[in-house]
Amino acid sequence: MQHELSLYNSLTRQKEVFEPLRPPFVGLYVCGPTVYNYAHLGNARTYVTFDVLYRYLKYLGYRVRYVRNITDVGHITTEFDAGVDRIGEQARLEMLEPMEIAHKYTVYFHWVLQQLNTEPPSIEPTATGHIIEQIDMVKKILSEGLAYEVNGSVYFDVQGYMKRFPYGELSGRNVDELLEHTRDLEGQEEKRFFADFALWKKAAPEHIMRWSSPWGDGFPGWHLECSAMSTKYLGDRFDIHGGGMDLKFPHHESEIAQNTACCGHGPVKYWLHGNMLTVNGQKMSKSLGNSFLPHELFEGSHELLDQGYAPMVVRFFMLQAHYRSTLDFSNEALQAAEKGYRRMMNAIQQIERLPPSKDSTVDVASIREACRQSMNDDLNTPMVVAHLFDAVRLVNGCAEGLQRITQDQIKELRHLFHDYASVVLGLRMEESEGADRSVTDQLMSLVLELRAEARSKKDFATSDKIRDSLAAMNIQVKDTKEGASWTHGN
Repeated sequence: MQHELSLYNSLTRQKEVFEPLRPPFVGLYVCGPTVYNYAHLGNARTYVTFDVLYRYLKYLGYRVRYVRNITDVGHITTEFDAGVDRIGEQARLEMLEPMEIAHKYTVYFHWVLQQLNTEPPSIEPTATGHIIEQIDMVKKILSEGLAYEVNGSVYFDVQGYMKRFPYGELSGRNVDELLEHTRDLEGQEEKRFFADFALWKKAAPEHIMRWSSPWGDGFPGWHLECSAMSTKYLGDRFDIHGGGMDLKFPHHESEIAQNTACCGHGPVKYWLHGNMLTVNGQKMSKSLGNSFLPHELFEGSHELLDQGYAPMVVRFFMLQAHYRSTLDFSNEALQAAEKGYRRMMNAIQQIERLPPSKDSTVDVASIREACRQSMNDDLNTPMVVAHLFDAVRLVNGCAEGLQRITQDQIKELRHLFHDYASVVLGLRMEESEGADRSVTDQLMSLVLELRAEARSKKDFATSDKIRDSLAAMNIQVKDTKEGASWTHGN
């Protein structure tokens, strides 16, 4: 297989030609959602990004094992909650078992990704289903002398690690800088060094989710689960690991340290990170009132939204920015994306009605090549979308009789949109739009048939009235030798 795909490696901070480590498959691991943060739109963008990568690797002919975990242990806290078990707390509020909470939010997460037309991963392991593997990894790190136990908790020894391996390469931070980012949470006094992080935490009496271990009842640290599960399903060194840019430190930095402590090397060859979402130029935050859930975006039920936006419009909008760039949500940007998405879908439908010619004035092959080069350039989806709109203009030009296209090129166009709009970018026609379009096609066929009948009878007043009435609805009718064709929109 010829390797042409280049990816931006967060570890080396440069584009590198993608070379898989080994057969029989490409190993791809993406950090899945924490249950308390299951529906964040930033998460949705991350999973759309890696869905495109997954789709494109398969399109290129690779066999891909895509692993995406679910964080359901209940160890996740924020800087505002002083170490509160978020799953346990929500379980108390809703009077449910913690695993009911985890399952409820996981189901919603899956629903959101289904709406956005992401393909399911090959394996979706849960942290609670891999406690044994996590305990075994803690034992291994202890045996290597790079962790220590205190009062039933086990911490990673960062200073000891730094004597043998580099630390902070992924995030580009040195240990002195890390002091500013260390949270003052319970258990800090147990650490030998401020940058040490928990591999296993002793469970407080009120902590609901707990498991037995050689160090007493407790629960695994957040960073540990990804190291344990990625190693189990992809081996101790695999191809691609990714997530949101906010995971570089501390999560992915800690993963590298854990895996290196166990195996003598880092877990992955390529690190990919997607950038954040903002809303009207501000970081999305509940405290600012500009954070909304995916279903609110689809329904338009949030006060910041002028209307609801179909899931495919949202996906199309996300693809118009490079995954390493900040993406700003606004009603104006979403409405522009809606117009662009519908224009592309209209063109795809119009292909079937294009009149073929014996000769051609268009070049479909060059558009396909441009799409291929853009995808190979670090998944440059904005440029792919731009090239597809070159094809949209080509379709509209042929439909209006301004350009000529052969039957073989019509087939090429059909395959171009299928390959890059559908298979690679994951865009599909909304079901309701497809049904509406089917009815519209039938109605337009009837209207054009009536207009043709009027023209054959030289009833030009009726013919022109039909044409002008359609034009008032932004429907353009073009008369050609092969008959009349129509387009909607610009």
